[in-house]
Amino acid sequence: MGSGLKTLSGKDLVIILANFGFELIKQRGSHMKVRRIVSGHNETLIIQNDKIIPVGTLKSIFNQASKYIPKEDLYKHFYNE
Repeated sequence: MGSGLKTLSGKDLVIILANFGFELIKQRGSHMKVRRIVSGHNETLIIQNDKIIPVGTLKSIFNQASKYIPKEDLYKHFYNE
């Protein structure tokens, strides 16, 4: 796989996840909640709203999102080639 995580912001993540059908439903303080409904089930992710997401947090968001989206599809958005 690639050489490392990209530098992404919270807004970048909302845009990336929107490509997979997630919508921003709530923002409170420094966190945003995005959700999509698939086959009647809610799939929800919490994203930190920072200009630069820390590496550990970004890895955590990637892992959480991969519960709903195949890692192969997410990888190009989160990692450098």
